[in-house]
Amino acid sequence: MTSLLPLPVHPHGEKMKAETKCPNCGDNVTIRDYKQSTVVCENCGQILKEEIKDRGPEWRAFDQKEEQNKSRGGPPVTETIHDKGLATLIDFKNYDSKGGKLSSERRQVAYRLRKWNKRARISNSAERNLAFSLSELERMASQLGVPRSVREIASKIYREAVDEDLIQGRSMEEMISAALYTACRRAEIPRSLNEIAEVSRVPLKKIVSGYRFMCRQLDIHLPPVDPAMFVSRFASKLNLSGETKVMARQIIRKAREENLTSGKNPTGIAIGAIYIASLKCGERRTQEEVSKVAGVTSVTVRNSYKNIAEELNLTVLKEEKYGS
Repeated sequence: MTSLLPLPVHPHGEKMKAETKCPNCGDNVTIRDYKQSTVVCENCGQILKEEIKDRGPEWRAFDQKEEQNKSRGGPPVTETIHDKGLATLIDFKNYDSKGGKLSSERRQVAYRLRKWNKRARISNSAERNLAFSLSELERMASQLGVPRSVREIASKIYREAVDEDLIQGRSMEEMISAALYTACRRAEIPRSLNEIAEVSRVPLKKIVSGYRFMCRQLDIHLPPVDPAMFVSRFASKLNLSGETKVMARQIIRKAREENLTSGKNPTGIAIGAIYIASLKCGERRTQEEVSKVAGVTSVTVRNSYKNIAEELNLTVLKEEKYGS
């Protein structure tokens, strides 16, 4: 197949030459056209290969200045490491680049390099405290299963708190837990304060206090938590069907229209709606089972579902028939 189209241009302004001989003219100079995903001969324009992979960067630049700002080597900068991932790490294995063992003299040199590199990475108490706090954030976020983007947001919020000297007089665990909860709220990731407290090393009361203090001092304004955000995760843990999930969301929407969610615990509202929907759809779950997935007590489930059922005039099967 021969094409007399003009020579293609790389999306980033580069010509990528390939070692492929053209069967038409015998020329060895070929160009990869990443817009068309083809390899073409520079001399005659014949298409030599189709559906090639783009090996260029994931970003685009429209001028030289933008290209210089975006170009990088190595992994991108991250807020989740105290030095933002810019420091050099020296491996503790005493092997060279070819896999051979280091001699005793070179092992001593490598040991000194590791020691001074570690000291250079954390040179003062502020960096030491930041490294400890961000490692604690990584531990809690891993247990909660939150995505990397939320960890980046939490790290940035905590760094702002450190810059404003808000950590003084409060524990680092308290403030990093508050930053993680704030990041979950900002990213609309359904994680309750009780869940944060379960993986944190400080009590719930201190996390709430730190969260309010941080939002007030950093001027952070977050919308109220939507109870419907918890429905999918809680219902999936209870192995409920999609029909039950849809009905639970409908109950929450009606409760919101009647202003029943204002000032109430969103987790309690969500779990009460799920319990009602499970009874209506014939997928009975006991109050104890429902309370465990949300980290609340059976009393909270009972009070929540009774309040919703009475205010919305919902007819549900009697609790005594199934037990709690």
